Amino acid sequence: MVHVAAVTTIGDVLVRAARDRPDHVGLVLPGERHTYRTVHQRSVEVARSLRAMGVRRGDPVGLLLPNCSDFVFAFFGAALLGAVVVPINARFKRRELAHVIPDADLKVLLTSDIVADHVDFVALLHDSLPTLADAADPLALGLDEAPALQSVVLFGQRRPDGMVSQAEFVALGTDVDPGEIEFERLRVRLRDTGLMPYTSGTTSQPKGCILTHEAVVRDWFAAGERFEIGPDDVFWDPCPMFHMSGIGPMLFTFGVGGTFVTLTHFEPGMAVRQLEEELPTIIYPTFPPITMALFRHPDFSAERFPQVRAMLNVAPPDTLRLMQEALPQATQISCFGLTEGAGVISFNSLDEELATRLDTTGPPLPGVEVQVVDEVTGAPLGPDQPGELCIRGYNVFLGYHKDAEKTTQTIDEDGWAHTGDRGSLDPEGRIRYLGRVKDMLKVGGENVAPSEIESHLSTHPDVHMVAVVGRPDERYVEVPVAFVELSAGATASAEDLVEYCRGELASFKVPREVRFLTEWPLSATKIQKFRLRELLAE
Repeated sequence: MVHVAAVTTIGDVLVRAARDRPDHVGLVLPGERHTYRTVHQRSVEVARSLRAMGVRRGDPVGLLLPNCSDFVFAFFGAALLGAVVVPINARFKRRELAHVIPDADLKVLLTSDIVADHVDFVALLHDSLPTLADAADPLALGLDEAPALQSVVLFGQRRPDGMVSQAEFVALGTDVDPGEIEFERLRVRLRDTGLMPYTSGTTSQPKGCILTHEAVVRDWFAAGERFEIGPDDVFWDPCPMFHMSGIGPMLFTFGVGGTFVTLTHFEPGMAVRQLEEELPTIIYPTFPPITMALFRHPDFSAERFPQVRAMLNVAPPDTLRLMQEALPQATQISCFGLTEGAGVISFNSLDEELATRLDTTGPPLPGVEVQVVDEVTGAPLGPDQPGELCIRGYNVFLGYHKDAEKTTQTIDEDGWAHTGDRGSLDPEGRIRYLGRVKDMLKVGGENVAPSEIESHLSTHPDVHMVAVVGRPDERYVEVPVAFVELSAGATASAEDLVEYCRGELASFKVPREVRFLTEWPLSATKIQKFRLRELLAE
């Protein structure tokens, strides 16, 4: 097995790659290829500019950016200084941004106009921070709605009101000696806070998760070993870079000096073309909306990608089986993770049997403990007994930013973080994920896991995506309702899908209603089921 380099700080991951493989292409985006030397040089430039703006060790720096090279340069640039990187969900709108920017105490916020046709971050920020456009000095904003925010920097060609242009930002850094950045890098400690992502929002208010450099790097380096990743691997990851599913794989790919490939905006046809051009050995589509769109695109066929040896997806077992069949030469593995655990807790190994890889998410990563407890009493449970999954280890977050009460509710006196996820451990200690604790339906006194219904409906040939939630019911307390997006050209009716469940599922599990959607309420990667429940209430 190939071992990733020894655990280090986030910034040192890049420094080591640039030292050991300076001319190797480390980062690829459509139309762009960057060697590790270039990525390091550009990241140092960002660090110099941030330093010139007064950013010091421990200062929060926000990244409101799509997948792009500027995200990577800014991510590592801030990390080299010892600043706290705050990746912000690029899907957030006015209400969420107006909460996150002041809540995180951002000192500088970096954004971009390269995707203005899809998302206009300038307009969003002016809407979220009403006094920004009228600020007299873009280098010292002094906003009532975000008192800590000193500057907003826009990567691109424009210089909107209240913001620092990219040209101005770069010019500021020319007066800072690169040796000063090197000095700051050497001061950063493994247990310093390195990252503060905001939870993706399956509940109503995002919360900042405080993560150390050690938690993030050590956790994801261990994940890379489950892939047996090496310096000759090309790793394709279409997930958003503000999410741990984008940040983590980039870290372990850089950790071995491999090539990390992503794209600014996922579009199935563009993704297929990128796969043909870059010939990745490992792919990481991860989430059903991405994976199924890719595999069902008319230009996709397994025969065109014989070099793909491994892939990761997270879905119910029946859906995972369909994905494995779509790319049979690649060993499909799955994982269990959450932001509060630095992104990932367990991974399958490539040598596990298919049945095991479909049914479990593998054993916990080295140094991570997992136990299952009764959801009411908190008593530990034995093998194959379902309950709440709890985690403990180096990768557990230090707490929620500015929310000591919620932190105490989540991390108990013995250091166990209660995930809110339901699952069990098989006799060998592998995790079997069963859904969110709060998602569990109570239908006439019977416990119903939405994931079981979703798994069955996903096998219907006309179903592209499905999510099941509960609807209040006078007789049964609540009953299951399925939200479904049909595949292109499909004609299945609601009655067809209900009938598909009858005789296959217990009668109390059969959806009482099917509603069709073409657009889903999404966080970074997950369907926001509370929004679906709101649709039912309406």
